[in-house]
Amino acid sequence: METLILLAVCFAGYIVAYNTYGRFLARKIFRLDNKREVPSRKINDGIDYVPSKRGIIFGHHYTSIAGTGPIVGPAIGIIWGWLPAVLWILLGSIFMGAVHDFGSLVVSMRNEGRSVSEAAAKYINKRVRFIFFAVVFLTLLIVIAVFGVVIASVFTLFPNSVIPVWLQIPIAVILGKAVYKMGANVNISTAAAVIAMYLMIIAGSYFPIEIPAVMGIPSSGVWVILLLIYAWIASTLPVTTLLQPRDYINAWQLFIALTLLIAGAVFSGFSTDFAISAPMINKDVPDTTPALWPFMFVIIACGAVSGFHSLVASGTSPKQVEKESDSLFVGYGSMLLEGVLALLVIVCVSAGIGMALEVDGQILTGSAAWNEQYSTYIGSHGLDSKLRPVVLGAANMMGSIGIPAAVGTTLMGVFIASFASTTLDTSVRLQRYVVGELAQDFKIGWLKNRWAATSLAVLTAAGLAFANGAGGKGALVLWPLFGSANQLLAALALLVVTLYLRTKGGKKFIFPLIPCIFMLIITNWAMVLNEIRFADNGNTLLVIIGGLVFVLALWVTIEAAVVFCRKPAEQKSSASPT
Repeated sequence: METLILLAVCFAGYIVAYNTYGRFLARKIFRLDNKREVPSRKINDGIDYVPSKRGIIFGHHYTSIAGTGPIVGPAIGIIWGWLPAVLWILLGSIFMGAVHDFGSLVVSMRNEGRSVSEAAAKYINKRVRFIFFAVVFLTLLIVIAVFGVVIASVFTLFPNSVIPVWLQIPIAVILGKAVYKMGANVNISTAAAVIAMYLMIIAGSYFPIEIPAVMGIPSSGVWVILLLIYAWIASTLPVTTLLQPRDYINAWQLFIALTLLIAGAVFSGFSTDFAISAPMINKDVPDTTPALWPFMFVIIACGAVSGFHSLVASGTSPKQVEKESDSLFVGYGSMLLEGVLALLVIVCVSAGIGMALEVDGQILTGSAAWNEQYSTYIGSHGLDSKLRPVVLGAANMMGSIGIPAAVGTTLMGVFIASFASTTLDTSVRLQRYVVGELAQDFKIGWLKNRWAATSLAVLTAAGLAFANGAGGKGALVLWPLFGSANQLLAALALLVVTLYLRTKGGKKFIFPLIPCIFMLIITNWAMVLNEIRFADNGNTLLVIIGGLVFVLALWVTIEAAVVFCRKPAEQKSSASPT
């Protein structure tokens, strides 16, 4: 019952936050105005800029920012205890993550849907544009290359997910054509697409797919190649052809999964001893576990705040939002829902895993099950170890409502693979925008072409993925940099939002400034500690790249501080904000 009370309090907190703090930001701080022309209508090219219904763009935005982050991060972060994890997810998402996402979306919409890098050039100075581009390009490069391996690993772990994930593509294309070309009813079309998607899940449970090595390339490398080819195609097509409708139906898959998990939690709470098996504060962590401060705030990223979200909020989403008032629901609301997902993951890996865990033919329950699963620091293990407690806990909870464990495992496998896929194709499209904007600044005409820009995005990721062999796992070498670099990007995006509001006069800038300062302190602290660790381990490559990112971020911060200290009137004349 204590688990249900915790969920009820947190869910109520999110609802209250959206209707109070969120609406306050919309009305008083950003002053949303539906009379203001938005990029989707002003530019409307039918490819990237397309006015979209609020529910559809919410689905695209949410599934793009979610990925595996709010699943893996909390599954690792609970090692320090469920209380710090829950507090960071709840308060972080309300006062930091949602402000970050919402602010980035509004600033981009008021600058023709341009990226956070272009906004930095406008509200700080032109020198920092290329620093931002470097940090953003590196972040997306790692995401694209690593997520290819992540999805390949998920397909290996859950071969039943292969058919459902790939057959989402024709379902999405048909849905997009029905809604945008044939004028079909959105609700009826959505229902048909979701039913078709779940029929594919049933088919996948009977026909698992495992691909062999091809021409000396192991299956992981083959999957990476196929996924990058798919991402190239998806990122060059008009957004309403594949990317948006696929993200939209995946959002419905999430809503259904959340409903099943909540139902499972409720039934478990009333029918079993559904207690939290993890310690409230874990003072006996495994030896290899890093310190709670600052690393929990970096590891539990997407569930609370994530710099990658600013790339989506200043990339694909602002080009599709139909009117300014929709940005509250899309930007602020989607971050809160991601917090809900992260909280449910916490429940899966704390209470769900304690319902039953089979070890060598013996069934463990309660704290014995949790201690067995978390006897070592899973953050240093492979993807299987990070996903296992989530999948097992979720399957246990779904079992309380009559869903067999095998079916529950398949549902979670498809769910995880689908979300990783939507992050991959959105990331390639975002990288295409980054390359295109850079080409425009340097007046490289041929590179502004969307096919050329996408090719550069995919080829650089492929080069990184296959840098150390045919397995396609080269990007894993740089993955230790991603957590701190991602959170540093969140701090820098909040910095841009702060300076934008500074130009408006008054004290509005305080609302993004406070989380900005917190994130700058936490992430720079983590980066310094990581640099020391990389040096101790003799990892020269990570020391050099990590140090470079740290210096560039420090440079941006100093430049921004100089601009911030000017009078608002001076900033207005130099930035000419919309």
